[in-house]
Amino acid sequence: RLDNIQQCIEQILEEEIEGDFIETGVWRGGGCIMMQGVLAAYGVVGRRVFVADSYKGLPESDPAKYPADTGDTHHQEEFLVVSKDEVARNFKKYGLLDDQVVFIEGWFEESLPKAAIEKLALLRLDGDMYSSSIQVLNCLYPKLVPGGYCIIDDYALKGCKKAVDDYRAQHGI
Repeated sequence: RLDNIQQCIEQILEEEIEGDFIETGVWRGGGCIMMQGVLAAYGVVGRRVFVADSYKGLPESDPAKYPADTGDTHHQEEFLVVSKDEVARNFKKYGLLDDQVVFIEGWFEESLPKAAIEKLALLRLDGDMYSSSIQVLNCLYPKLVPGGYCIIDDYALKGCKKAVDDYRAQHGI
C-alpha cells in the first residue's frame, strides 16, 4: 500500500499534475506520512497533505440514511480510535510535521465540505463503511484533477464497494 502511494506521487510529480494530496480515514497516519515523506524526498514545498479523520474511530451506522451500513460494527472497534495528537506525534517521529500538513478533524459529512481544498492530485479513501465512503466521494472526487489518482483502500469491504459502485453508476464513471 505504501509502495502504491509512492508510485502514484512519483507519477504525479513526473507528469506535473497539479493538486494536493489527502487521506480520508488515517488511523495512525502511515499513508499521509508516506505522502509527506515523498514530497520531502523530492523537495516539493508547494503541495499540501490533508489528514482527514474523526480521530474518534468510526461513526455509528445510520441505517435509515444509509441502509448499506445496517449491522456495521466498526464504531465498536476501540483500536480504530487514534487521536489527532498521536497522529501528529507520528509525523514528528520522521521530522515530517510542517505547514504542508493540514489536519481536518470531524465526521466527513461535516468536516470535508468546509475544508479549504481546491484541487486534488491524490485522494486516498479509507472509510471502511458505505456512509463514510460515499460522503468522501461526493465531496472530494469532483476535486480530483484529470490524471490524478483515487485510491480506494477498502473496496473489498461490502459497504465501501457498494458506495464506490453506486457513485460510479450515478456519475457514469
